[in-house]
Amino acid sequence: MLGPMRSTLLALIVVTGIVAAAQTPQPWALKVQPLQLAAERGSNGPQLTVSKKGALVSWLESGDEGATLKFAERAASGWTPAVKVASGEDWFVTDADTPSVLRLSNGTLVADWMQASSEEFEASNLRLTYSKDDGKTWAKSFLPHHDGTITQHAFATLFERPDGALGLVWLDGRLTVKDREKGPMTIRYGAYDAQWKQTSDRALDAKVCDCCTTSVAITTDGPIVVYRDRTDNEVRDIYVTRNEKGVWTPGKAVHSDGWHIEACPINGPAVSARGRDVVVAWFSAPNDQGRAYVAFSSDAGRTFGNPVRLDDAASLGKVDIEMLDDGSAVATWVEFANQRSSFRLRRVERSGTKSAPITIAGATGGRIGGVPRLARAGDELVFAWVETPESGGVGTVKTAVAALPH
Repeated sequence: MLGPMRSTLLALIVVTGIVAAAQTPQPWALKVQPLQLAAERGSNGPQLTVSKKGALVSWLESGDEGATLKFAERAASGWTPAVKVASGEDWFVTDADTPSVLRLSNGTLVADWMQASSEEFEASNLRLTYSKDDGKTWAKSFLPHHDGTITQHAFATLFERPDGALGLVWLDGRLTVKDREKGPMTIRYGAYDAQWKQTSDRALDAKVCDCCTTSVAITTDGPIVVYRDRTDNEVRDIYVTRNEKGVWTPGKAVHSDGWHIEACPINGPAVSARGRDVVVAWFSAPNDQGRAYVAFSSDAGRTFGNPVRLDDAASLGKVDIEMLDDGSAVATWVEFANQRSSFRLRRVERSGTKSAPITIAGATGGRIGGVPRLARAGDELVFAWVETPESGGVGTVKTAVAALPH
């Protein structure tokens, strides 16, 4: 029989072992396979969206027509042939803020891009269009904002609302007109009905970070939007706002990182939801130490647990995330180590347990560019990124897939 002291010691050893196991990266079998995409050299700006039909990838190509937005959809044999959405010589194109294409449940395709309105002020208008015949023809493009200011209207996220119609959020600079240097950027929400009549155009937060991407997910309680906020003393942490019974809640921090930075880091968050479970991924760099994090919520984003760190050494951010059926999540980020960046992935649980990192691209050969993307379509993960040869030159959009382990 064990004595009391020995029993206590043994219990401590067992408990310590459990904690240690929780902190040690766990194996997670995931086979990432390249998937050929008919994107030309020099292509950039990949985006991934998912509908009932499956995953859809969009990207930009440059040519005689200026910038051209194209897309393809996942099929059993690979990607479908590329479809052109629109093109223009006056488009406003950046690596961080890229156009997208979304298929709604009724089959309608929706696309967005930015049209430059002033080089002097780096201003742009956000343009939308839709197609009801699988991209053969597109409606005349239109604006979701109606302020008429020569300012930034950009960083849009399109999403399908619970009623099946289009919703979107974007960064809007109409309040910067009076003070181009210090005027606040806002985040706005727009919505359309089934007949494409605009039913909403309103501010969600009157002062946010100037050029960080936004992200939206749908919970059983309604849409949740994540974005980088900006306080009067230049703290730029990640906030959420939720739509409850048609009313948007005031923005609330996912976690108080306290990151004080005088300029926009151009590094937005990502959100995913399943039922009332929500997970957010983001980048923060207090004291100039770049880190990537995730945090979980079990109440549709009202409250979040403690952050779990994603990166191992240092991160450049550029995160993405997808919720899994068991309540865990798979997250991607750009790791920076040994003067090299790599596009990585790992599975994370609410407890903080996480798998060993899996490198998708950048370990050898080409360099990672732009903002890598992640999407989940059924039991498959889809990845998209820009890869530039080690020797330099122009990049090309690449894609890969991986079946989720059962």
